Amino acid sequence: MDVNKIKQLIRIVEKSEIADFSIQEGDLKIKISKNSKNQVIAHLPMQSQNYIQSPAHTPEPVKPEAEAAVSVKLYEIKSPIVGTFYRAPAPDADPYIQVGDQVNEGSVLCIVEAMKLMNEIESDVSGKVVKILVENATPVEFNQPLFLIERN
Repeated sequence: MDVNKIKQLIRIVEKSEIADFSIQEGDLKIKISKNSKNQVIAHLPMQSQNYIQSPAHTPEPVKPEAEAAVSVKLYEIKSPIVGTFYRAPAPDADPYIQVGDQVNEGSVLCIVEAMKLMNEIESDVSGKVVKILVENATPVEFNQPLFLIERN
């Protein structure tokens, strides 16, 4: 499906009363939905959940041992959309959170900009921020881990 068609579908959903919209064309599935702030979010699946995609490197399989090494108390906050990751609401503002900060469920952690829409990413759990996995103002993929939170 052409990127322009996807953009057109997003604009249609954005201007309408539709809350959720899905379409499938061959192997490509697209789900477009509005969140509670009427911002449109498009969900485009990654090619494979078992590979880390990086333009500088060839895809490497994720090793099960590496996943097992992560403590069971650590929780990954993942990007719900493709876009650009920002740690602060504005370039001159303080970041939403720092490593070591306590966060509650529903706390805003960052923004992911997608097609000129600023989407606040909230924490799914309460706990302490252990690691920020993405640099500010860098592109992120759908389902890419952004933060590690140590649950309370």
